[in-house]
Amino acid sequence: MANLDQLPDNPFVRLHALLAGVTPQMPVIDLGIGEPRHPVPHFVIEELKRNPELYGRYPPTDGTPEFRLACANWLTRRFDLPSAFVDSERHIVPVNGTREALFLAAFLAKSKKNPAVLIPNPFYQAYAAAAIGIDAEPVYVPATPENNHLPDFAGLSPDLLSRTVILYICSPVNPQGTVADIGYWRKLIALARKHDFLIFADECYADIYDRAAPTGILEAAAETGSLENIMSFHSLSKRSSLPGLRSGFAVGAGQLMINFKKLRLYGGSPSPLPVLQAAAAAWSEDTHAETNRSLYRAKLDAAERIFSNRLGFYRPPGGFFLWLDVGERGLNAEGATRRLYERGGVRVVPGSYLSRAAPDSSGKLVDPGENYIRLALVHDLATTLEALTRVNQFL
Repeated sequence: MANLDQLPDNPFVRLHALLAGVTPQMPVIDLGIGEPRHPVPHFVIEELKRNPELYGRYPPTDGTPEFRLACANWLTRRFDLPSAFVDSERHIVPVNGTREALFLAAFLAKSKKNPAVLIPNPFYQAYAAAAIGIDAEPVYVPATPENNHLPDFAGLSPDLLSRTVILYICSPVNPQGTVADIGYWRKLIALARKHDFLIFADECYADIYDRAAPTGILEAAAETGSLENIMSFHSLSKRSSLPGLRSGFAVGAGQLMINFKKLRLYGGSPSPLPVLQAAAAAWSEDTHAETNRSLYRAKLDAAERIFSNRLGFYRPPGGFFLWLDVGERGLNAEGATRRLYERGGVRVVPGSYLSRAAPDSSGKLVDPGENYIRLALVHDLATTLEALTRVNQFL
């Protein structure tokens, strides 16, 4: 039975406790949670209004043909896939946002003795919760500047890889913003097939990028002609600034998705038919996503002007987070977070709340988030500019 005491503490519960009793000296700007605040696409709202009577029907767990086709067509456009590589009827399953799916899909893992789940460190809390939920050992693999914030999974011991059942990987990376290239994806797929484990590719930021569209795992999979050992997860929360719609999808090999649909009949919540209709419209339209990206680019321009070469700033190629090194100012993550909130009214997340101390290659315990803070560039440009100016001033 899974030991729920092992669940990682929620970073926002910890943040609330850290800042309790602190009185900000300036109006509060929250850069903590990664909740997009850009305008909701108007055409999506219109789609939600179009057939309200559909809320009176039970929705199918596997969605509608129109939704699945819209998702498959977007994948083909976005990642330049062969036209027949993704079959909308066999490979696509709708989900209520990627968090639900990333957790629930862990129950598809094959049975192995002393199973392990490989997790990037820092990590999204759902990955660790999923590992604990299936009574597997979560193994935190460092993602640091030395490896471009992409863990060296291939460098792990053969014994560990042989008992691995799932490998979680996020690209563009949350929180560091780097992206996996085609070579990295190729190596992961080869590793998964050699040791017979699943890759869960969390690509919810795939359409939030600065200059070049990040490579996706399906591009490498298409080279092999197979989706075996792969599930990729996508969401409208970031791409379309629709976190409240709770709509996304998973794509993977045929039998894997058959099993996932069967599992979701018991443990998942089907999306309402009007939501599926609106989501299909969003996946079918790319202009609003480019407009969304342009808003984030303007904020990255501002961040680059303000920070320049300070606080370890680099311009992330993907996502909408800044991962700032406060260690050079003699601060740790929690100290910098409290200081910013008290003096500048800016709420950020300590990097150590998104990571865990784990052994490095020499066996020494290292926490890769200890000297970092995460900033979410989710507000409008003026609000973001004010917040970043305060961060620079008070750090």
